[in-house]
Formats: sequence, C-alpha cells, structure tokens
Amino acid sequence: MIQKYDVIVVGAGHAGCEAALTAAKLGVQTLLITMDMEKMGQMSCNPAMGGIAKGQILREIDALGGMSAIIADLSSIQFRMLNRSKGPAMWSPRSQCDRARFSQNWRKVLENTPNLDLWQDAATDLEITHGQVTGVFTRLGVLFQAQAVILTNGTFLNGLMHIGRVQVEGGRISEQASKRLTECIVALGIESGRMKTGTPARIDGRSIDFSRLERQDGDPVPGKFSFLPEINSPLQQRPCYITYTSPKVHRILERGFKDSPMYNGTIQSIGPRYCPSIEDKIVTFASKDEHHLFLEPEGETTHEYYINGFSSSLPWNIQYEAIRQIPGLENARIYRPGYAIEYDFFQPTQLYHTLESKIIRNLYFAGQVNGTTGYEEAAAQGLMAGVNAVRNLRSESPLILGRDQAYIGVLIDDLVTKGVDEPYRMFTSRAEYRILLRQDDADVRLTPVGASVGLADERRVELLARKIQTRDQIMEVCRQTSMRTEIINPVLHSLHSAPIKHPCRLQELILRPEITLNMLAAISEPLRQCIATIEERREEIIEATEIALKYSGYIERERGIADKIRRLDHIRIREDFDYNSLSSLSTEARQKLNKIRPTTIGQASRIPGVSPADINILLVRFGR
Repeated sequence: MIQKYDVIVVGAGHAGCEAALTAAKLGVQTLLITMDMEKMGQMSCNPAMGGIAKGQILREIDALGGMSAIIADLSSIQFRMLNRSKGPAMWSPRSQCDRARFSQNWRKVLENTPNLDLWQDAATDLEITHGQVTGVFTRLGVLFQAQAVILTNGTFLNGLMHIGRVQVEGGRISEQASKRLTECIVALGIESGRMKTGTPARIDGRSIDFSRLERQDGDPVPGKFSFLPEINSPLQQRPCYITYTSPKVHRILERGFKDSPMYNGTIQSIGPRYCPSIEDKIVTFASKDEHHLFLEPEGETTHEYYINGFSSSLPWNIQYEAIRQIPGLENARIYRPGYAIEYDFFQPTQLYHTLESKIIRNLYFAGQVNGTTGYEEAAAQGLMAGVNAVRNLRSESPLILGRDQAYIGVLIDDLVTKGVDEPYRMFTSRAEYRILLRQDDADVRLTPVGASVGLADERRVELLARKIQTRDQIMEVCRQTSMRTEIINPVLHSLHSAPIKHPCRLQELILRPEITLNMLAAISEPLRQCIATIEERREEIIEATEIALKYSGYIERERGIADKIRRLDHIRIREDFDYNSLSSLSTEARQKLNKIRPTTIGQASRIPGVSPADINILLVRFGR
C-alpha cells in the first residue's frame, strides 16, 4: 500500500502540529503521523505557554498566521504579563493552561483542516532516492510517499526515562519510545547526540494545605497572546501558589544522590542548564537554604498540581519523603514521581536556515530533535519548516527571518550557526535587538510577512492596517498638540515631576516615565477625542502607541545599528567554497567555516571561533 502526499510530518507535538497545519493551510496535501492522536500538542512538562522571550515567540507565531497562540488563549486558566517593572523590551506574556483542553483544541483544529490527513502509527525508516527523501516507512508496514518530510519527534527517539535506578523506555511517562529511526538517519551521514531533560512529580491538590502557601493570582484583567480580538479564554481563571524547600528537604534529597542517575554515572547526556533539577540546585547552590517552588494547576477542574522547580530523577520514595517536608505539602499525595528522560537529537548545524538538511534534500528537522527545549521554540521551528518545505516544492524563495526581525530569526540562526552543546532555550539576552523585537509589535513586524507567504489571512491584514492607522493618528495628535503650563503643571506636581516653564507638546511630555497617554487624554481634548474613536483593541493600541512614542529614540538608534550589521548578511559565500585555500584564516576559523558552511558573511561572523580578523579576510575575498 503506497499513499502519496506532498508533505509528511512525523510527530504531533508542538512543532509537528504547527508544521502540519502550516503545510495544509498553504494548500498542499499533508499527512501527520503520530503515535497517539489523544496527545496532540501535549504539554509534556509544565502546563504553561510563554514567559521570558517565549511569550514574544508565541506572539510572532500568531502574527505570522500560526495557531499555537490561539490554542494557548483558548486553554488559558491564568495569564500574567511578566517583567512589567522593566522596560517594554522585557515584557513577556505567560499563560497557565489546561493541559487536556490544550491537546483537545489542537486535535479539533487539525481534524478540521482541509488538505490534512492523520495516521496513528510510528515512523521507523525513511525512503531515500538519489539523495532526496521520498517517503516514510511505519511500524505497521505502511510506506507513505512524499516530496518532503518534516521530522518533529521530540523526546521519543530512543527515549529512556530514569527514576532512581529504574529505567523505562519511552518518550513520555506511559508512552512508548520511537525505535530504529535514529539509526536509519545516522546511516545517511547525519550526526546524532543524546540530551536529557526532566519533569517533577505531580500532586493531588486535595492533599495540599493552601493556607500555608503564598497565593499568586494572574493579571486582574487577563491578557492574551493572539492579536485577533475575538480570541479569549472561556475557562475559569485559577491561582498558582508559592512555597519553599528547606535544609531538611535538602538533606533528604542528598540521601538519594547515590541512586541518582545523574550522579552515579548512569546518565551521560547534557541537561538544560537554565532549568536545573532540584538535585542540581542543591549541589550548584550549596550555600542556599531554600529554593522557590511554584504549585501550578494542570487544568480548570482537575486536582492535579505541577511542582515547578522540583524536577528530579531521584528514587520515587526519596521524592515522596522530601515533598512531604515542604510547607503546605506535609500530607501530600503524589499522582506520579518526577523523572529524567534521555533522547536522541541531531546537531542543527547540519541544517540550512530553512531547517532543511544539508545532507538529504527535502528532509526537514524541527523542535527538540534540533536540540531545543520548550514548546514555543518547537512550535516556531515547526511553522518555519512547514512554510519552507512548501515553498521549496513550489520553487519559491525561502522564508528566512532576520535577527532584527523576530526572535524566531534569532532562534534558528543560533541553532544552524552555533549548534548546541546543551538543550537550547530562548532568552531575551540572546537577541541583540530586543527593543525592535517587543511582544507588542509582533504583528507590525510579521503579519505582512505571513500574508506574503499565504499564512496570514486578509482579516489579519485589515486589523493590522487599522491598528497602524489609529496609532499614527494618535502620534500625530501628540506631535501637533501643545499643553499650557497652567493645565499640565498641577498634574506634574502630583506626580513629583518637574514643572514646565513654557507650553510643551504632548510628544515631549509622554517621554517622562511617569506620564501616560491616558493621563494626557484626561486633560487634552484633541487627544481624548482621538482615543475615543477606537472601537476595538483600545488598550492594546494605546499601549503600542505609548511605547512607540516613549522609546522612539532608542528604536531608531537600534534600527540604524541593525541596518549596518545586516549588510554583512547580503554578502553571499559560495556553498562549495574551500576555506582551506585561504591560508590567512586562523586554523580554528577554517575548521569551523568548513563544518558550518555559512551562506553569508553575516552568518560567518556569528560562528564561535571566527574572529573579526577572519571576517575582514572574508570581506576582502567576497565583499568586492
């Protein structure tokens, strides 16, 4: 039996769901192969979306026309805008989600997407013809043929879970691993490695003494990720809670170190440095007597709670004993213990920026198989792989986002240029142009891009056009309207702000940190009338306008820097160029350049080990 498709996506995690949806929306016949249709878009670890830099990625996915932000909004049980005390470049939306609803919402979308078929099975091998992928073999003995294949296998490739000295094969708890596929891919000449991640125990909320915990509510008026005004959560909002470990908890955990797979040599793989296990915290921060723990509900109605900050692979009885020494958890009952999981990944330097393999044509990799960690990073890669697979089949130019254009651009450029030696997690600090990549203007940056490739529909474009028009009208009023001293100075006095001696335009007043557009609208009739005409998304538009006015100088300066640096990305390097022929390059630079095979001078400049002197040599060779 041979079924023929344009694109096959293997795996229905966050990357696979976005990749399959994207390819199908772009009009090609698509097949999504998954081992369990009940676990589409499954939140394997923390039931939350967004956070520092990750929230920006979700808004970018939404602006491009992806679905993850909408699914998160429809599943949200708590929304918070993080880092409000800092500048807007650091503001990051985060949403606690109903785990079951999230997966159900994804399945509903995928099952009702034209051009998309689903098949429950496991991929075991690839069909390769003349250096190009042409199909997928499954465990059930089926061959599905396709012009392009996107692998999004997550942690399932030879997945091995550890709970103390107990080892269980699987990609998630109670879910079987994917066998054989790694070996088939390595046989094609693609380098693989092993990584690990972990998850904490889950607790029965009925056994928690919440009176001993610090309550953490969401924002009074819940926000959302999607720019579509009609998308809002239908679910009841729920609080999270904060508690702490103690020296007694640490001593109990230390008793289990001899049986910990991370400390007895069983696990050799590298784990995420930015999301350490509780064992790692105790060892790394030995002087600390306590560590924050966050108790997060797994859904709107479930009693299940996630202990954020307590990931562990210690024996289950050690975990249980330690948990019951934590304030508020003295009588805790656990649904299941935490565990570590090892899995295969493929070094992403073997990919082009399109996420296509440099070794096998039309084979794409997205998500944790590229060495990343996090739902948002995976979803972004899935969307981009889906777009580029389709555009490649149509002989259209690829979609490659710049580092000054999107966090998604930073993510993919980091992966294919620098590679990974630990699970990659996105942070705002990884982006050089954070002021340009704010969460509030993702639609301004990327909806035109999404529309140009066929993902963002006309309604999104119309909503964006109205937003920009209204924003520009408000900015023009601020530029044209002056405020008399006798009107504004009492307001400034009440805010402990220096008075003005002459009439001042609103555009200058808004530069003061303590002044807001709503304050000025209360005393300026032209501004009040302009804002009153906003029919929808009022707070979003006011916030975006205020940020644009307050930070205009910083934005213009950063844009100028980005434009200068971007010129290096326009200087192409032949893919087959022999760097050994340039003896003036350092030995390390020649080795790194030959391995990564950068396509531009800009990409070469971001390779670790390639110095500015090496770049100057390349400019002499290619920059004429």
